[in-house]
Amino acid sequence: MKKPTPDIASLTPDERLKLLERLWDSLAAQSETVPLTDAQRAELDRRLNDLEREGPIGIPWDEVLARIRRRSL
Repeated sequence: MKKPTPDIASLTPDERLKLLERLWDSLAAQSETVPLTDAQRAELDRRLNDLEREGPIGIPWDEVLARIRRRSL
């Protein structure tokens, strides 16, 4: 039995966003089944190599929050 295809054009923007979220969540739940292109795989490898070589780079959350709070005074 063929599943009905929704008429996306008839959905409201809010309904389309909710449908998109459900589709995205369903892909994320099975991320191993989503194929990567060679370029995507190479970029991920590059980023992992950078992380292993340089260690984590960034600002701790507490410091970010403190900076934001100082700006709002």
